[in-house]
Amino acid sequence: MTSTDSEPHLAEAVGRVAQLLRGKSVAVLTGAGLSTDSGIPDYRGPGSGNRTPMFFQEFIKTDLNRQRYWARSYLGFGTMDHAEPNDGHRALVSMERAGLLAGLITQNVDGLHTRAGSVDPIDLHGRIDRVVCLAQGHLTDRARVQARLAELNPGFAEGKNVEVAPDGDTVLEETSDFRVVACEECGGILKPDVVFFGESVPLPRVQQALAMVAAASALLVAGSSLTVFSGYRFVRLAARENIPIVIINRGSTRGDDLATIKLETGTTQTLQALTQRLTTAQ
Repeated sequence: MTSTDSEPHLAEAVGRVAQLLRGKSVAVLTGAGLSTDSGIPDYRGPGSGNRTPMFFQEFIKTDLNRQRYWARSYLGFGTMDHAEPNDGHRALVSMERAGLLAGLITQNVDGLHTRAGSVDPIDLHGRIDRVVCLAQGHLTDRARVQARLAELNPGFAEGKNVEVAPDGDTVLEETSDFRVVACEECGGILKPDVVFFGESVPLPRVQQALAMVAAASALLVAGSSLTVFSGYRFVRLAARENIPIVIINRGSTRGDDLATIKLETGTTQTLQALTQRLTTAQ
């Protein structure tokens, strides 16, 4: 069953979802559509441009590719770092505090669920505010790496009015003069601690998330097109286990045929209304 913003009363659609989820332990999967209301662009939402992210294989292949990545990411990180949680993030915190959630998985790397107050969300694709050494696995705070990059590239950001892209990237063609830093511990290659396109999610993280969904009695997907398998697998698991599935997303998703209820409505406003229904009933 699908509902859209054109439905006379959004409250009616939210009421059906609340009736389905009431009394259940809900696993939540969130995607980029939740963070767009915090000013973070996404890859596939309505109005998104044609984005070409760097694949992991490209990143590790050459120094020039890493130079291009880090130059663009250096300029774009501020958008992610200064973004604030929105009412959709806070609605999920309220549901969690009311004891309604089995847990939360996010495909987003912005850390906004943690900043909003969610306890131990599973950051499926990692966190952009951490940097990992590919040689020895040393972890570094991204702010420290940003400071080192600023010291090596004085004035690089001046006069550059760049377009911000998803995942803290920017649209920037000339990067040949940008200097990249190495791991302070061992001199290894540094990469943001996120799962690039073409890279696999660490198996223990996947297993933790799968176990959480399997133990839940409902799955709520908010703001994900489910295009990549890393998120779609949880919808497939829920369907196999006959777990009711609710999808809130503008536009079609890969999991629409498996959804018990699909709402093509604004993620933030729908989560707010749903949380009010569910927590009022407690």
